Amino acid sequence: MKDISISIFLICIFLISSCIATKQNTPKTKSIAHQVLEDTIEAHGGDLYKTAHYQFTFRNNLYTFKNDGKKYKYSALKKKDNITTYDILDNKEMRRMINGIDQKFSLVEQDKYSGGINSVIYFATLPNKLQDPAVNKLYKGTTIIQNIEYEILEITFDQEGGGKDHDDTFLYWINKDSHLIEYLAYNYAVGKGGVRFRSAYNKRNIDGIIFQDYINYSADVGTPLLDLPKLYEANKLKKLSEIKTENIVNLKNQ
Repeated sequence: MKDISISIFLICIFLISSCIATKQNTPKTKSIAHQVLEDTIEAHGGDLYKTAHYQFTFRNNLYTFKNDGKKYKYSALKKKDNITTYDILDNKEMRRMINGIDQKFSLVEQDKYSGGINSVIYFATLPNKLQDPAVNKLYKGTTIIQNIEYEILEITFDQEGGGKDHDDTFLYWINKDSHLIEYLAYNYAVGKGGVRFRSAYNKRNIDGIIFQDYINYSADVGTPLLDLPKLYEANKLKKLSEIKTENIVNLKNQ
């Protein structure tokens, strides 16, 4: 009887431990990175992104994006020397028309055209695309930039679903009070590779969604992304360009 009592006691201990372990490992226990990203997306527009339908001008070209849950439709209208090019990316299906005539193109060209339009919409609607399944998030702590505290989020991508630039690494500096992205940096391997740092300005709230422009800087290839804010504060980064999203219109209101 004594042996049976001990066995029952040990079984109970095992069951209790298993329950505790299961509870500790449930998806309800969110990582810091996941929570930071959730707060950031909410601050920039939240659920409004799910049905957002906007157009804007970028470098004299007209872009539109229309979201419907997980479905999307992007377009880019470009006019130059009496030639009108109209690109449509509809749930990864690419179509190009030149002066109203459908074009045939190779898989390499398809990747190039779809990558170009995806890149513009990606940056214009940050941080919305950071919740895609191929995105990996890592919390890198906090830092101070120009006397303001920021949380740092590192973003990498899976090869499957991460696009042709899935090897790129991004860092986002998120204002700890407003939860808005105010700085970002990334490295890339295309060509000879490069390092970029962007500082946000001209924030606008257009019917609940935040749009902002960026000053684009470069640093030496191989510069650690975490070092860029200090180089920025010391004026040691080279200004390359301004990334402007202009003439924004909410097409849902039209």
